[in-house]
Amino acid sequence: MKPFKYIFWILYRIWFYVLVALPILLLFPILVISILKESWYPFFFKLARLWARFILFGMGFKVKIEREQTPDINKSYMFIANHTSMADIMLMLVTVKNPFVFVGKKELAKIPLFGFFYKRTSILVDRSSAKSRQAVFLRAQRRLKQGMSICIFPEGGVPDEAIALDEFKDGAFRMAINHQISIVPITFGDNKKRFSYTFFSGSPGKMRVKVHKFISTEGLQIDDTKRINQEARLLLLNQLNVYNK
Repeated sequence: MKPFKYIFWILYRIWFYVLVALPILLLFPILVISILKESWYPFFFKLARLWARFILFGMGFKVKIEREQTPDINKSYMFIANHTSMADIMLMLVTVKNPFVFVGKKELAKIPLFGFFYKRTSILVDRSSAKSRQAVFLRAQRRLKQGMSICIFPEGGVPDEAIALDEFKDGAFRMAINHQISIVPITFGDNKKRFSYTFFSGSPGKMRVKVHKFISTEGLQIDDTKRINQEARLLLLNQLNVYNK
């Protein structure tokens, strides 16, 4: 029985990359045009949401979203979530309708096809470089002024699978306070089980999402960064514990 599982996992991983690449290849000219100007980003974002839905559906993932509060489409936010899977980017795109820009590690830009568009539409950061981290704030500021929102996975990477939720970096919270935008905490309940970074793992099934009540930053100072960092992390950790039960 076990050899069949390994064969399934190998084919399942290959199928994922086929689903990632196929829409990009089919829509390549339109996608390229949509990223020529930053002002055209909302159109690119709509295409990205369709791409994400196509992948999740094709993988057999059934998304169930619970919302305690819904973002105003005319406002900018800081979206944060736990990071456990290669499917996190797709699930975030499906969950959030407000056009947002990912802040992510520069290594993802090396992925064929996906990396081409990721590099040109996201804010890339080299976490080992203080200069790079500072540049992120400037680029994010420009995007927020254009009416975009920002999305960051505050764990700063994908933690070991034995860790339910790693400690959060301060960047997302400091940025939200600086720009006085609300933080939208989101918990992904099943991504680790559905499609983790462990090669021989994964299966079709449910993907539960909880969009929590927003954390307001109105009137907060930089000294409040650690407090709301811990508040947001505890919110996600408690929800993960509920899902795991």
